[in-house]
Amino acid sequence: MTQNDTESLAQGNHAATPAVHDLHIPLRPGLDVVPPAPLDIHRATVLPEWIDYNGHLNMAYYVLMFDNATDRFFDLIDLGVDYVERRRHSAFVLETHVTYQQEVGLGDHLRFTMQLINADEKRLHYYFEMYHEEQGFRAATSEQIAMHIDLGARRAAPFPDLMRQRIDAVMLAHADLPQPDEVGRSIGIRARR
Repeated sequence: MTQNDTESLAQGNHAATPAVHDLHIPLRPGLDVVPPAPLDIHRATVLPEWIDYNGHLNMAYYVLMFDNATDRFFDLIDLGVDYVERRRHSAFVLETHVTYQQEVGLGDHLRFTMQLINADEKRLHYYFEMYHEEQGFRAATSEQIAMHIDLGARRAAPFPDLMRQRIDAVMLAHADLPQPDEVGRSIGIRARR
């Protein structure tokens, strides 16, 4: 990914982002085989304006990059910007939980994986991990729940059948994956023993 591609991501232009995986976008149910492993979904590079006064990536930009990774997943199931323009339906994130596990800094190259945890007729529960591409450590995680929305009515709506087939293909591929420890965590200060 070039510096211009990364900058266009920061500005919300997702068309410049190439797919990281080898799957067709959007998935073709019955033709594409989703691997039984978390999907290699997104790449990003830490930009100078994302560094805070502590000399590391500011927490807001972790959320931005996880949002861009979400867009890559949504493109895969045809829930991205093209779908919004065609159908006037979209997805709203209802809840997100980010864990910050190790610092990243200016110019670091990051890799994102995605696992579908659960889905029903209107909602998706998914999980991302952010890795430092060169050093291999896990820098952060993001667990999210999103709901399919009819933008005209501003209400929840069931996924269309073909989209549901795409979601089911990912769900089937991820069904036997272990649930990550970070999924379903609550926040709080643990008492010292």
